[in-house]
Amino acid sequence: MSVNTTEGGLSAPARNNIEWKEDIFYDNTSLNNELSRVFEACHGCRRCVSLCEAFPTLFDLIDESENFDLESVDTKDFSKVVDECYLCDLCYQTKCPYVPPHEWAIDFPHLMLRAKAEKFKKQNNNTNKIKRLRNYILSSTDIIFKNCSHPVISNIINYFLSNRIARIILEKMLKIHRDADLPLMNSNNIKKRFKKINSLNINVSETKKTTGKVKLFTTCYCTSSEPKLAEDLIKVFLHNNIQIEIFKNEYCCGMPKLELGDLKSVEDLKKKNIPYLLEAVKKGYDIVSPVPSCVLMFKQELPLLFPNDEDVKLIQNSIFDPFEYLNLRDEEGLFNTEFKNSAGKIAYQTACHQRVQNFGPKTKTILSKIPGSEITMIERCSGHDGTYAIKLESFEKSLKIRKPVVSKIEKDNYKIFTSDCPMAAKHIGNALNKNNVKTELHPISILKSAYEL
Repeated sequence: MSVNTTEGGLSAPARNNIEWKEDIFYDNTSLNNELSRVFEACHGCRRCVSLCEAFPTLFDLIDESENFDLESVDTKDFSKVVDECYLCDLCYQTKCPYVPPHEWAIDFPHLMLRAKAEKFKKQNNNTNKIKRLRNYILSSTDIIFKNCSHPVISNIINYFLSNRIARIILEKMLKIHRDADLPLMNSNNIKKRFKKINSLNINVSETKKTTGKVKLFTTCYCTSSEPKLAEDLIKVFLHNNIQIEIFKNEYCCGMPKLELGDLKSVEDLKKKNIPYLLEAVKKGYDIVSPVPSCVLMFKQELPLLFPNDEDVKLIQNSIFDPFEYLNLRDEEGLFNTEFKNSAGKIAYQTACHQRVQNFGPKTKTILSKIPGSEITMIERCSGHDGTYAIKLESFEKSLKIRKPVVSKIEKDNYKIFTSDCPMAAKHIGNALNKNNVKTELHPISILKSAYEL
């Protein structure tokens, strides 16, 4: 592969494997040297300043330093920058002119991941125990959702999460912001709902890139908090003559642990999930998941973390975003366009973790097929990131990051707002005037309504 030595370039961005099992990966001196190298380049460029709080934090450290340069910034303060990065990948994908194959080979998100992993590995009894417990709970999504969504327990949990006094206590105890939108539990989970859906009499048609048979990786969130979303996806796929089933067993994709820097837990979850996914693929199924972060985990992060794992590579080539999959079917005339309702004027926020999968604006392409609908893409981050908009120390910052999206929607009088990330949709939707704008947690639900299913 040729190396680009000029700013920008026409070559597609490339990503290097994450050598997280090498000792040098966690070496503090080596890490600080690389942080300094990259931060110096960022300081001279500054085009990512509007994306998140990581870059303003870095530039403030430099601008407020004794000599107004990186050399006068204490390396201990580098962690302040790292803590603000939630691995949305937008700087890599849309802004940075120095990503590989440029000779500087800057991959800011994966450098932040390295710093998070180094910090996580060396944490000890001196580390804030409350935040460690908080981070463990928030990142153990499969355990939390599975154990808290039983009928009686879910009612207790939901009452607790809806009680103002209880939320203030939770903020004091675990540093979870009292106003953060926490997912409620739903005991009528997707497994119960799937049993009631008639999935028979499907005429499966295979295409060059799809088998027409899908196993749905429902995700922790859509299994036990928002099962209606997964249910809507199933109904839309069946309506398009796609055979669809759900996994009897699945675990967290590992993205919450990745964002924490807990790479050993990522590996443990990989070892649990891959055998089930591999079995499905070998039986002729494609895999689809409604949450972009989960798809990205199997498409990008796990292959870079485990580059020699052939099973991971097979799953990488067999997992799809729902609208990516529907578009592939549409390319061969197999998408159902017999809509009964129009959706109207839709504001559609493109989820960061979907954009970095590089398959194009397929959600907009499919939604645009609904007669009389007008879809406007808003390519700004929601600021949610699963946990960033929940933690006490970053909640207010998440509101700042989402503000441009909210302002755009309110200014242009949209009737419906949606995002491929249901958590981002809810986070942004909470700021909208609900009397004027209806929030759909996922575009798949808009399709379902247009079909009148």
